[in-house]
Amino acid sequence: MHRKLLVAGFAAAALVLAGCSSDSGGDAAESTAEETAAAEETTEEAAEETVEEEAAAEEEAPAGPTTDDSNCAAPENYCIGLVTDTGKVDDKSFNQAAWEGTQLAAEKVGGFAKYVETVDPKDYANNIGQFASKDYDTIVTVGFLMAEATVAAAAEYPDIDFVGVDQFQGEEIPNLTGLVFNEDRAGYAAGYLAGLMTQTNKIGAVLGTDTVPPVKLFGEGYKVGAEAANPDVEVTLVYHEPNNAFNDPEWGAAESRKQLDQGADIIFAAGGNTGNGGLIEIAKDPGAGESVFCIGVDIDQYFTVPQAAGCLLTSAEKKLVQGTEELVLLSYDGAFPGGNFFGPTGLAPYHDTEGAVPDDVKAQMEEVIAGLADGSIETGGLALLEN
Repeated sequence: MHRKLLVAGFAAAALVLAGCSSDSGGDAAESTAEETAAAEETTEEAAEETVEEEAAAEEEAPAGPTTDDSNCAAPENYCIGLVTDTGKVDDKSFNQAAWEGTQLAAEKVGGFAKYVETVDPKDYANNIGQFASKDYDTIVTVGFLMAEATVAAAAEYPDIDFVGVDQFQGEEIPNLTGLVFNEDRAGYAAGYLAGLMTQTNKIGAVLGTDTVPPVKLFGEGYKVGAEAANPDVEVTLVYHEPNNAFNDPEWGAAESRKQLDQGADIIFAAGGNTGNGGLIEIAKDPGAGESVFCIGVDIDQYFTVPQAAGCLLTSAEKKLVQGTEELVLLSYDGAFPGGNFFGPTGLAPYHDTEGAVPDDVKAQMEEVIAGLADGSIETGGLALLEN
């Protein structure tokens, strides 16, 4: 039972108790024992009939998910809205993963889910307001750049739960939870693998803007991991300027080609559509999958960017689908945590390139991933943001 039905149930119980407490008078004291017994029997029969009627009503109630948002305020309806960061909901990366998690949660609870795509950052507040004004129960906002607008909306609408994907919360707000990840760990693992696999001792990364902390943690973690695996490796990190950082596939492709021409044989592409452009360009190289490899980000991009499957060594994953789904379900259950919620990270399977990865490298990577998980391997954490 979700939180609105629980609240409605408590309210109904309170009304019943209030009615019972007010139904008293002098006549009751003068009732005979027989009248009292008869009244109790009648009350018991009425209660039994009420229970039976309620059970029948529940059986007759139509099953299935809410089909629209015309009455999100109703206790029986559960509405979930998602606002993308700049870019499309099918960006095969960050927005898409959060939307998939939202949809999974909606399917599990029989709720209604809808998204709004943001074209310009100035529209963040208005897009959130589209859902809030219709009494949505839970609103998911995607991306670090939406943090300020999400905090403001949470304060304005305290009865709505907000999931801020990739939004670290410095001050805890009960109805706002930041879904955050240890990107430095996923980046470190990807870099360690690249450091072991490179034949030229030159690897690179084509990234979104370093003004977004998670992006920088990915990039700097990648560099630290590569250098830990291979002291001779040369790592080139290139960040996009803040404007249009995650929807510039042409830039991603051009920067990837430049690094390939300079001798890099493994490139980490992380930045929404910008990174996808880099992956696709690397896959065009004649050595793709044999002497040249690419690494994706956020989700297993083997499934979301099939054009890059031939060069894709792995993806540095933030388990976005899983994390988003879990927080929406906690909201539905009335157990929303507030503050920050750390989702899991890891590396995706090797897929088509598995044959190119030596067994000893696979064994080393298993140890590294285990060490990152148990804390025996340290990446530098938030100190990487100061580089």
